[in-house]
Amino acid sequence: MTSAADDPTIDDVAAPAGPPLRAWQRRALTRYLTRRPVDFLAVATPGAGKTTFGLRVASELLADRTVDQIAVVTPTEHLKHQWAEAAARVGIALDSRFSNSTGQTSSDYHGVALTYAQVAAHPTRHRVRTENRRTLVILDEIHHGGDAKSWGEAIREAFSDATRRLALTGTPFRSDDSPIPFVTYEPEGGGVLRSKADHTYGYADALADGVVRPVVFLAYSGQASWRTSAGEEFTARLGEPLSAEHTARAWRTALDPHGDWIPSVLEAAHTRLKQLRAAGVPDAGGLVIATDQTVARDYAELLTAISGRKPTLVLSDDPKSSSRIAEFAASDDEWMVAVRMVSEGVDVPRLAVGVYATSSSTPLFFAQAIGRFVRSRRPGETASVFLPSVPVLLNLASQMEAERDHVLGKPHRESDGLDDALLIDANKQKDEPGEEEKAFQSLHADAELDQLIFDGASYGTATFSGSEEESEYLGLPGLLDADQVRELLRKRQAEQVAERSAAATVTPAAVPAEPARPAGENLHALRKELNTLVAMHHHRTGKPHGMVHNELRTRLGGPPTAMATADQLRERIAALREWR
Repeated sequence: MTSAADDPTIDDVAAPAGPPLRAWQRRALTRYLTRRPVDFLAVATPGAGKTTFGLRVASELLADRTVDQIAVVTPTEHLKHQWAEAAARVGIALDSRFSNSTGQTSSDYHGVALTYAQVAAHPTRHRVRTENRRTLVILDEIHHGGDAKSWGEAIREAFSDATRRLALTGTPFRSDDSPIPFVTYEPEGGGVLRSKADHTYGYADALADGVVRPVVFLAYSGQASWRTSAGEEFTARLGEPLSAEHTARAWRTALDPHGDWIPSVLEAAHTRLKQLRAAGVPDAGGLVIATDQTVARDYAELLTAISGRKPTLVLSDDPKSSSRIAEFAASDDEWMVAVRMVSEGVDVPRLAVGVYATSSSTPLFFAQAIGRFVRSRRPGETASVFLPSVPVLLNLASQMEAERDHVLGKPHRESDGLDDALLIDANKQKDEPGEEEKAFQSLHADAELDQLIFDGASYGTATFSGSEEESEYLGLPGLLDADQVRELLRKRQAEQVAERSAAATVTPAAVPAEPARPAGENLHALRKELNTLVAMHHHRTGKPHGMVHNELRTRLGGPPTAMATADQLRERIAALREWR
């Protein structure tokens, strides 16, 4: 895609009153007004200010009489009202309660705010409105225009005769071959077509400019145990190489509100939130993204017990969900729990702490979820997102800055989790247990802070939830720029590794004899020592923790760490001390 840096000029554009534009918005506006194209695609990372840019274009075109009216199309009801509120602040009146059945609005309005579904329900009516007056159509999150064949066809029918079309998105990619309406595709090698943006502003650029917050991911692993319908019990460690089935079950066991993993992670997240509030961000808010309504209610109860304050609960079928989100955004309440709903317009700039407590792992869902936490309000604000230490999420966290395009005609296309159908499914209400749930019972899961991920790099060594080492990371200052975050994480990691190395090399003669300990306590100590050595090996070699554990089991045999005997653990510890 075209890079923001490609523009040779960054001229200030004389314009109607409105908020001052950021550098990328000025570049994009200069490019737009210079070319004055019928179609223009602007790709900007979540939190960068796509709405401000779109409204500035609308103001310009209304002011010079290029258009007479505006039509904004969004994926959700909540977002169309949000657009209308933002437009009102710059003097543009949009009717977000426009009805297909009425088909008209007051002449006091400059235009209407619609949803894609609303357009698809009656495309002819919107075509007539577009033909009757010169219209600028702003298509927000345009990749949703390909969600269903009928949506794409309806958008083309309704807006093909528009005077101008401005397409906006933060995630311009799909995994299917449904072309996104009004987007240009250019041929490249192998007979495929790649989408082309007129202006692109990625997360890496926005982070360097201080437009978005630095996001630190805190990945928690731990031992998980479950029982099948046949009565078989299994134990595995989150983050270790496992089969897809075992990874899914270990993951779901960790997210079980009746276990130990999620309460420990919620406690850590609340500690982080309190630290941010005490260190310069007094209104910092937290969001827990839950899998379904039942679990969301359970998480809300846990947070009430942890924080002493009842969180805001937002459920997908609640008609008051939009107002609840707005009330939370305007308050100084600590926590909100939502049933996934990341594509439902959860736009709360003060969100600074997130808990990714859902089993959804599509890149599109993940990108939209993390987009809830990156909006910057003042220099130095950071965001912290807590998530399960499973490979697919760690990979997505490490590649947050990656830019993707939509490719058509890709041979031998395999599902890579970018399907919007999966995103739609992820946001559906799911209250009834299916066959998988009936055949599976969570038993137990404990939590360990496995690593921190920032700017694609991994920091820290594994440490148990509630430890002093965990507290050191949870207590990171809340007002830091990206370079300061990176430097502080490097320093904390070096101190942690040095302390662990010193403890691990103490000679036996210098250690006083210890009284015999109970078997459980001894196993706990051996696992901790093994995990410490694995973490040190990870920082020497770069190998993931799970891979090191797997290599030990391959060479020495035996079950996963949680099921290993004391002798097997000692053998692995001794072997790992000799590895280089």
